[in-house]
Amino acid sequence: MKRFHYILLTFLFLVASLASAQTASDLDSLDYYIAHQQQFDQLKETRIKQIRESIASNKGNDKKLYEEYDKLYDEYRSYIYDSAYVCVEKLIDLSTTLNEPEKKCLANIKLGFCYLSSGLFKEAFDILSSLNVSQFSNETKIEYYTCKSRLYYDLADYNNRREFVRKYNETGNSILDSAIVLLPENSFRYWAAMGLKNMKSNKNDDAIYAFDKMLDSENYDNHDLAIATSSIAYLLNLRGKKSDAKPYLIQAAIADIKSSTKETVALRNLAQLLYEERDINSAVTYIRQALKDASFYSARHRQLEIGNILPIIEGERINNIERQRDTILMFVIFISILSLSLIVALVIIWQSFRHIKAAKSEIQATNDKLIEANKIKNEYIGFFFNQNSEYIEKIGSLQRWVNRKVMDKRFDDLKSFPQNLNIKKERETLYERFDEIFIKLFPNFVEEFNKLLKPEEHIILKSGELLNTDLRIYALIRLGVNDSEKIAHFLDYSVNTIYAYKNKMKSRAIYSSKEFKEKVLEIKSY
Repeated sequence: MKRFHYILLTFLFLVASLASAQTASDLDSLDYYIAHQQQFDQLKETRIKQIRESIASNKGNDKKLYEEYDKLYDEYRSYIYDSAYVCVEKLIDLSTTLNEPEKKCLANIKLGFCYLSSGLFKEAFDILSSLNVSQFSNETKIEYYTCKSRLYYDLADYNNRREFVRKYNETGNSILDSAIVLLPENSFRYWAAMGLKNMKSNKNDDAIYAFDKMLDSENYDNHDLAIATSSIAYLLNLRGKKSDAKPYLIQAAIADIKSSTKETVALRNLAQLLYEERDINSAVTYIRQALKDASFYSARHRQLEIGNILPIIEGERINNIERQRDTILMFVIFISILSLSLIVALVIIWQSFRHIKAAKSEIQATNDKLIEANKIKNEYIGFFFNQNSEYIEKIGSLQRWVNRKVMDKRFDDLKSFPQNLNIKKERETLYERFDEIFIKLFPNFVEEFNKLLKPEEHIILKSGELLNTDLRIYALIRLGVNDSEKIAHFLDYSVNTIYAYKNKMKSRAIYSSKEFKEKVLEIKSY
């Protein structure tokens, strides 16, 4: 059972989705026809132009002129009220000239239609009440009863007091009955009249049936189609079936556009339905078009009806715009805060990267210094182990020599120091080994050091020299020996002499004293 309910719900959802998609497609179709309305109006204007040319060419032929003005009236009657009214005046004049009472009666019926279409109900009532069609043809009687019944129906629509609505509709139905008995049974006009009568009698099912029968018949035009579909939509809306009514209203509005009918209610009713469905943008578009059509035709009561709903729809549209504006404003504020937060985060990240990069550089520099120091340490530790071993060996040899002389009591021999212990020679050997190890560690030291000096002050070493005293002093500084006293002790100079060497070299440099020392310390080992 649950599975059946699930399948049923799924089916209903799919049906609803398809209906929604179909409605959207229908509205797109209506929008297309509204956008191309001018083309249909141009076709009507072309027909009007042709009729006017025929009128101009038939001057003096009153019978022919009556026929042409009658055609011209048919083109104008739901298109432009003023022009239709002018045609009716011409028809009245011509029928009077022709002395044909029936033609004059038909012309006055048309005049009544012009009045009621433009909302001049009293004038329509006066002209139609003055006519007597009893001696005329059935067609004239049908036109008269149809027009007069519409007058009462329009009065009922215009007057919202219940007792008057019922009274006007009952009178309209009674008059329409006189037309129905004269209409060919099962013709589209017959079913249209039956549908209208049943609708005004609140027999909604019978009315829908009659209008459906009319749509199944033949020979009706777009204007008749618009009336029938608009009426079916009205009846469905009364039942609360708004979604079912909408396609009929769209069809009616399209038919009005195709027939260039400006005296219409379909677009207005569609706009109101869409407003109730909260499709405000579409409702605004269609109510504005309906007002434009009503103004074009000069239908006063239609303009009044539209004027009652237009401010409501426009007001809701403005409310929507304000809500959208507030939403956009909140969104902009949110995006601004988010962007500001992102900028702050990027600045923090950028600073962090800078710190990390600086730290990496420091670590790398420290690492390079450690590697360099380790290399120097290894080289010089090995050097001093060997050097100390040699000195220990020489001291041991000297000790044994002294011991032998003392044991042999050859004290006079002690006065002659062993020749193999030459202090000057030992110091020179020490410097040579120091120079070898240093140049091994800093093979480009002399070249890089000369770059720190003025071109004319470059140091040129003698043949066989690796370093001289000047270079040896700064080699010790490069190794981290900054104490002038220690440098003096190592090189067997006085401290003042070391200062003199340093000052002399600084005067030969292209940098300041501080920068010169920093540049020396930056010379790389390899």
